[in-house]
Amino acid sequence: MASGDKYPSPMPASGTPVPPGEPMTVGQHILDEGAAMVQSLKPIKQMNQHVCTFAIYAHDMSRQIETHHYVTRLNKDFLQCAVYDSDDSTGRLLGVEYIVSDRIFDALPPDEQKLWHSHAYEVKSGLWVNPRIPEMVARPELENLAKSYGKFWCTWQIDRGDVLPVGAPALMMSPQGVSMGTVKPELVQKRDNKYNISTEALRMSRVEIDEPEWINPQADYWKQHGKGFAIDIHPTELKLRAPFP
Repeated sequence: MASGDKYPSPMPASGTPVPPGEPMTVGQHILDEGAAMVQSLKPIKQMNQHVCTFAIYAHDMSRQIETHHYVTRLNKDFLQCAVYDSDDSTGRLLGVEYIVSDRIFDALPPDEQKLWHSHAYEVKSGLWVNPRIPEMVARPELENLAKSYGKFWCTWQIDRGDVLPVGAPALMMSPQGVSMGTVKPELVQKRDNKYNISTEALRMSRVEIDEPEWINPQADYWKQHGKGFAIDIHPTELKLRAPFP
């Protein structure tokens, strides 16, 4: 089953997809509340940033979605993001993005680099925003991100109406300023209205952010080669472990 399949299961729904299931029980609420009081949840508590931007499917660039990234910084050169479809309490987990500095990216094998996208245009164009954070506060981070690269796997393609995360994961690309990489104006306007911001004004304010001297041509592979990537699932022989002595 390919990530590019239009309907991978008999459960697409029109409008906003809602996973099937019964309401939570009292016991489940009690367990959740108790667990929150006594468990550390340390990895989750390291999510210190909310970013709103857009992503494009690598196998079908006519499909574009708004994304909400909850970011954990492991060190200066590496970030990991849980990606949701909204910043509401009912937001659905769409997938995960890893972000690395140009120094790390340039050391990756060429075949791996093909799966990554650059962030320079996304930042400079004003599409990448930290909602409700003053631009002056976010500026140092934006300057670093403009020189970074990301790899984003989407596991729940809600834009096609999937009520559950079904089928193969899909590789996502970042917006770009050319042809199929341009984000649809109506998507940007909807986001701007929600947060009372102007993407165009942000773009103008970021003119002086330094662009990378060189964006590795292996990233944004579609721009150079006109080809995307789709994932297929197929059966394979198991690798059997040796029996215990």
